Amino acid sequence: MDLKELMAFKTILQEGTFSRAAEKLNYAQSTITNQIQRLEKELGIQLFHRGWEVELTSAGQVFAAEIDNLIQHWNYVTELTKALQHDEIGTLHIGSIESMMESVLPNALRKFQEQKPKMACNFIQGNTDSLSQLVLQRELDFAICGEPSDLSFFYFEPLYHEKIAFIVDENHPLNGRDEISFREILEYPIIAGGRTCLYYLRLAKQFSRFESKPTLSTISQISAIPHFVRKNPGVGVVLDSTALMTDIVKIDVELSEPFIQVGILQRRNREYLATSSKELILQIIKEEIERISNANPTLHI
Repeated sequence: MDLKELMAFKTILQEGTFSRAAEKLNYAQSTITNQIQRLEKELGIQLFHRGWEVELTSAGQVFAAEIDNLIQHWNYVTELTKALQHDEIGTLHIGSIESMMESVLPNALRKFQEQKPKMACNFIQGNTDSLSQLVLQRELDFAICGEPSDLSFFYFEPLYHEKIAFIVDENHPLNGRDEISFREILEYPIIAGGRTCLYYLRLAKQFSRFESKPTLSTISQISAIPHFVRKNPGVGVVLDSTALMTDIVKIDVELSEPFIQVGILQRRNREYLATSSKELILQIIKEEIERISNANPTLHI
């Protein structure tokens, strides 16, 4: 069944005869007859009683009642498939660490949909470990996250560096001190992100260099750590871009390798073609990161 057969059937109904329908459509009458015969064969029913007059069968009457809907649906599906072919509609599945959700992605989505108004985006927040698993399972088109320890199945494109920062309540004894050694903060409870957090492995490596084991509490949401530090003797470990309340301050702690690399994570040897929509939003995200980094020195491109 194709649109020409449906239009031939509708035109016969409108014109009343096969010959006038053929004339209107600029076809030979035999062409119209062949189109109706093919339609009947494909449907497995007879639409017209054979004779000089155009007389619908009972089945033909049912089909005639729905012909406008069929043609309208056919046109809709055709437009839909063309739009898909040109990458104008659909959904992109994007993963991101928490800091990108707050600063970069809202503006990126707005700019993206100005150019691709029918493309939807599904954003999923997570840490590097969880996002890399979703990328590997093809549940995400890509993720903005840290660099996984095992890159065997991934392609990672670095975008910028985040600095590990240490924070305390404004009344904490370490506030106001310069060049605090890492050993000194171990005398206080440590409040940091979970084991799969962007910087946890970096901290664990640093902790391993000291005999004394710190009292370590973990919070899965980095942005919540300043609230746990407030009026608390502990030292919080966050990213430099984490928003702080007025009574929470950063302290200057010596730390080897204080920078965490953040970038675009995708499957290696991707089995899908790069689409214009995906490439567009990646470009917008990169531009948005650059714009924010120019205004905010805590992001290190």
